[in-house]
Amino acid sequence: MAAAQRGVTIWFTGLSGSGKSTIASALEAKLRQRGCQLEVLDGDIVRTNLTKGLGFSKEDRDENIRRIGFVSHLLTRNGVVVLVSAISPYREAREQVRDRIGDFIEVFVDAPLAVCEDRDVKGLYKKARSGEIKGFTGIDDPYEAPLNPEIHCHTDRQTVDESVAQVIAKLETMGYLTAAAVA
Repeated sequence: MAAAQRGVTIWFTGLSGSGKSTIASALEAKLRQRGCQLEVLDGDIVRTNLTKGLGFSKEDRDENIRRIGFVSHLLTRNGVVVLVSAISPYREAREQVRDRIGDFIEVFVDAPLAVCEDRDVKGLYKKARSGEIKGFTGIDDPYEAPLNPEIHCHTDRQTVDESVAQVIAKLETMGYLTAAAVA
C-alpha cells in the first residue's frame, strides 16, 4: 500500500488578472499526473456556490476567505492537496486562514497593475475605473501584498511553466511531494 499523501493548502493570492487561476490550473494538471488527490477552490466558482450572496465590503471579503479557509482546512487535514485561487486582498484574513490550516503555502502571484489590466478579459478594471464597480481591489480598494510568502511568482517575467515549477520545487522541499523520477 502506498504511503498516505500529506495534505496541504496552496493559497494563490494576487490582483485580478495576475495569473492565479492560470497557474493553479497548470499545477493541477501536473499534480494529477503524479497521482495526487486534490481539490481546486477558485474564487469565481466559490462565489457562485459557497459564498453566494456575499458582497465586496471588507467584512464580506473576510467572510468569503474564512469560508474558503474552513473548507480548505477540512480537506487538508484529510490528506488532500487544496489549490485555492482567490484575490484575498487582506493580509490579516490570509494569516488567520494560515493559522487555522497549519499546512499552508502562500503563493504571491505578482504582476504590475498595468499588466493585470491588459490581461483583463472580463473588462472589470475598465468598469472599476469608470465607476461602474465600486471597491475593486487595486483600483479603489487596497491589496495588501504578502510580507513573507513561501513562493513569489512574478508573472510579468515568468512563464506559467516556470511558476508551476517553482511551486512544485517548494512542495518537494517542504516534503509534500517526493521528487519526480527523471525519465
